[in-house]
Amino acid sequence: MTGSDESPSFRLVYVPGVMPDKWVRIWNERQPDVPLALTQVPAGAAAGRLLDGDADAGLVRLPVDRTVFSAIPLYTEQTVVVVPGDHLVTAVDEVSPEDLSDDIVLHPLDDVLDWEDLPGRPAVERPATTADAIELVAAGIGVLIVPLSLARLHHRKDLTHRPLKDAPESSVALAWPEEATTDLVEDFIGIVRGRTVNSTRGRRPALPEGNPKGGAGRKPVPGESAAGRSASAKPTGKGGQSAGRSGRGAPKGGRRGKPRRRS
Repeated sequence: MTGSDESPSFRLVYVPGVMPDKWVRIWNERQPDVPLALTQVPAGAAAGRLLDGDADAGLVRLPVDRTVFSAIPLYTEQTVVVVPGDHLVTAVDEVSPEDLSDDIVLHPLDDVLDWEDLPGRPAVERPATTADAIELVAAGIGVLIVPLSLARLHHRKDLTHRPLKDAPESSVALAWPEEATTDLVEDFIGIVRGRTVNSTRGRRPALPEGNPKGGAGRKPVPGESAAGRSASAKPTGKGGQSAGRSGRGAPKGGRRGKPRRRS
């Protein structure tokens, strides 16, 4: 959070390819007095920004260190291969790793996929970034395997992509330092989970006055006062008459007084 002399804000970092626009819009509708500061950071830098206190939460790629971070998985992306528009694999709807055996498969240093065995032939040198690798694909140097969102982020008219089966996938999560779970973090959790503004989940609602345990009593009748509820809760005696009243109940038919004498 910011210093005490400044208005509070919620600081969110996100990695390339993630589109937080919908969640940001909902936040601005629900929290008009708490600005959301949004910063894009490289995937490998997100954890450090959170641990250094530069952000309250982050939309990151898994895995994260679960000994220090809490994380809520949001979705898993499809993996695709980015190729020039005239590549042979554009003739099929889905590509297998074997289809790339003759291609140079670029492996940028900021790759977010966890490969055990990268398909194809390795490049002489690894590109520094995914953006650099895209330029090499456009130059006909090789092909690139990335999550679908990164293929869309770096879209070019001279390139296309196809789904790649039997490949690692990348999952996106909302993460924050476990020891820094603030009310604002809880509010953002509610938004990404699709909770309504009136949802009882998230922050704990205040308990009714005079009901410290949160027990549910009799629902009040509209217009009934607290005193009326208290009186109606008194035990009753025989025949449903209030135990606080003395004497017999009203005669049958609701008429009181002596019976009329017959002529």
